[in-house]
Amino acid sequence: MSENHILELDDQKSELGKVEISPEVIEVIAGIAASEVEGVATMRGNFASGVAEKLGRKNHGKGVKVELAEDGITVDVSVIITYGVSVPVVAKLIQSNIQQALQTMTAIELQAVNVHVVGVQFETAESTEIIEEEM
Repeated sequence: MSENHILELDDQKSELGKVEISPEVIEVIAGIAASEVEGVATMRGNFASGVAEKLGRKNHGKGVKVELAEDGITVDVSVIITYGVSVPVVAKLIQSNIQQALQTMTAIELQAVNVHVVGVQFETAESTEIIEEEM
């Protein structure tokens, strides 16, 4: 991998130039693909991304971490699921959806897609509660 953390697609070189994909692009694609899965309530973010969303800015890479290593690309996704869904089924759908989206949009082969379920969202009549694991 290159020192500036940009993924070069060797098989995409042509006489017109080369194609480079930033890890942030991979994060956004993976975040959108994960949030499309039924059973995912929200993606886990940090305080800054929560404040940015309150101000109206949508952060599609929230809850996604991309690692570029010599042996491949690993995507870690942290999600909060809806109460009552099957966790293994939803996690498998997230992995499949991310892998398919990245393959279709970027032709990138992933080494691993790790899904971290960090909370459960309960729907109540009065309000929505989120129970999260303390990290």
